[in-house]
Amino acid sequence: MKDEQIIDDIGALVEEERALRDHSIRQGGLDPDRQARLKEVEIRLDQCWDLLRRRRAKSEFGGDPDTAQEQPADEVENYES
Repeated sequence: MKDEQIIDDIGALVEEERALRDHSIRQGGLDPDRQARLKEVEIRLDQCWDLLRRRRAKSEFGGDPDTAQEQPADEVENYES
């Protein structure tokens, strides 16, 4: 996956996240299906941002960005800030 594709995916996920959050505000919450989808979108966004950072770091330090691997959701979600 190339940087441009990851950035496009991030953009689409951000739009979906906004739509879900707007819906939540208008409706006073989300039904269980939409809550589950919002969580999936948030996790996927974390994975995409992580992959993009990994690719850019490899490129910056002379590595091949195409060797960067997407990390499992549970690993990305448990990173410490």
